[in-house]
Amino acid sequence: MELTSPKYIKELLSKYQARPSKGLGQNFLISESVLEKITDAAEIKPNDVILEVGPGIGTLTVALAKKAGKVIAIEKDETMVKILQETLKDFKNVEVINADILSHELQIENYKVIANIPYYLTSPLIRKFLESSSRPREMVLMLQKEVAQRICAKPGKMSLLAVSVQFYAEAKIVSVVSKNFFWPSPKVDSAIIKIIPAGKQNVAPDLFFKIVKAGFIQPRKQLAGNFSKTFEMDKQSVADWLDENNINPKQRAETLSIKNWVELAKTLPDNQSK
Repeated sequence: MELTSPKYIKELLSKYQARPSKGLGQNFLISESVLEKITDAAEIKPNDVILEVGPGIGTLTVALAKKAGKVIAIEKDETMVKILQETLKDFKNVEVINADILSHELQIENYKVIANIPYYLTSPLIRKFLESSSRPREMVLMLQKEVAQRICAKPGKMSLLAVSVQFYAEAKIVSVVSKNFFWPSPKVDSAIIKIIPAGKQNVAPDLFFKIVKAGFIQPRKQLAGNFSKTFEMDKQSVADWLDENNINPKQRAETLSIKNWVELAKTLPDNQSK
């Protein structure tokens, strides 16, 4: 595939007087084997509708269009949109939309999200889709390896990002991708991650995240101190609340599971839950 050739990519960009944007995290995939890993992870069927974020020059888009019923590619960079008109001209099942995905109104149902996304977009993009009234059936994303590991962390290494994703979905790393499979080569390796939305938790998201953010306000500090400070509760009341949920006041937020956070939200004293 020409689109995985660094020489062809350079010629294509030169033709449109463009260059990779660091600000938009434009690192183009130059490995056909990685393309295959992404499409295999998404288990694409002939009638699937795929929403791709940040298609760039269309390398992944072409691979998706060959397998899916329809591909909707949302690209923020106007120059890349012009390039896509050339690289995708033979595909009638691809719709390219020039928009910022974070502000674009989603009007789509029964779809899958596939994207190679930069670091700055990771958290807001994932939460946008998982909190949407029309959530995707699944998401297959290429992220920085370290970020993917944080998202899939277990209690003991949890972060606000991990809780934010795992509250809504199950996440797992499919494969690690070397930085050498991109041009220009980024500074770190990437990973393909699969996120499958789960059933809704029996707790209001606003209340849940109010407690989670309080717990992580100073991640290296003990939960009792963080909660006492945020909710202006005396330490004994906080200790009783935590003890009710079999949580040691000296624990840190990183040690709690999603179930722990849900139970804390359900049992927060009435005068604090508003």
